[in-house]
Amino acid sequence: MCGIVMTVTPAFAQKFDEARMERDIEVAENILKTLVRQQFDRQRMFFGFEVDGSYQEGFGITFRFPADFTTPITFAIAGDVGEVMWLDGNSRGFYSVTGPTASEREADQKVKEELDRIRLKTKSAQTKASLNADSIRQAYNEKLIAAAKDFLIDYGDLISQLGENEKIVITNRGDQPRVWVNQFLSSPKRSHLSIEITKGDITAHKQGKLTREQALKKINVVNTESVDAVEPDLELLSSIFNRLYRSDLSNTFFTDEGIYYERLKDFGAVYYMRVYSSNQLPNSNLFNMPTARLYEVDQAARDKKVKELYPAFEKDIKENMVEYGRTIKSLSDNESLIFNVRLTKCEGCGIPASIELTVKGSVLKDYASGKISKEAAIGKIAVKKGQAQ
Repeated sequence: MCGIVMTVTPAFAQKFDEARMERDIEVAENILKTLVRQQFDRQRMFFGFEVDGSYQEGFGITFRFPADFTTPITFAIAGDVGEVMWLDGNSRGFYSVTGPTASEREADQKVKEELDRIRLKTKSAQTKASLNADSIRQAYNEKLIAAAKDFLIDYGDLISQLGENEKIVITNRGDQPRVWVNQFLSSPKRSHLSIEITKGDITAHKQGKLTREQALKKINVVNTESVDAVEPDLELLSSIFNRLYRSDLSNTFFTDEGIYYERLKDFGAVYYMRVYSSNQLPNSNLFNMPTARLYEVDQAARDKKVKELYPAFEKDIKENMVEYGRTIKSLSDNESLIFNVRLTKCEGCGIPASIELTVKGSVLKDYASGKISKEAAIGKIAVKKGQAQ
């Protein structure tokens, strides 16, 4: 299913056809899925591979592949009794072979020998899985990248209403932290893919101004993986934002759960937040809004205040990204600090369901050293808004 995210100006609204855009995205989703399947030749696609596209005016279209950990994989894991786990992104299960209990010490020696054989087999499978996991993931990602490139060059122009400076982005990263993977995998590396090009480069290729090879070189590809090493400055920033956005300190939206971050090799750090505007009173249609000092307000008053608070929240989080992000030392100049925020629910309010803010490490360093002003640094933050509520 595709999503349309728009804030159109009157001049643009006259020529923008929302139904046409939705149709173009749905056709593009189908083409992209077909190209992926073709990359796997005649191998059976035993997992449900879906593509979800959405448009944001001024930015372009983002197509999302499934995250890598949703692909069915079988892992052998060592345990006291030799357990094997299977995980397919939707469900998981275990089976185990247990040895004699204390009350069964007289069991036949052959049982013990069989258990030892199973343990050795399980250990061997675990080692093999560990050695092969990275190469399997890399081969899988390379096929996705190849399909994405073919789509961008050969079919990207089918999305006719994109502006020349707008982008088509294909990625496997959503807006959810993937910390739950740590509960199951002993080596929980996750990959991050992003393949993008501007509509202008696609047009230039179609007009013969760029050869296919030249157009392919215009595609920006990020293929990296998460890093599990703890970096104190990133941990500290998470702690700072956790405090800044508690209901007793924030003046806009607040969080009552942890702010997680994911370190991506040679790409940067992504922080995941979820913020709220109110607490609904038990067995009531009334709300308390602690940051706005409003209590026992009805739905209409609550939603009106949410719409008022959103611009202030966006302004505030940009300022905090720059002010406290400058303390980070572990990001290189070309890496990014990213905040992915899921916003409070407010149906019919017109505010985005999510917002992603990105700033380069070089900008934070320039501000920290006094080379640029705070206002200039804030102006360099890229903003991508999710679907309107």
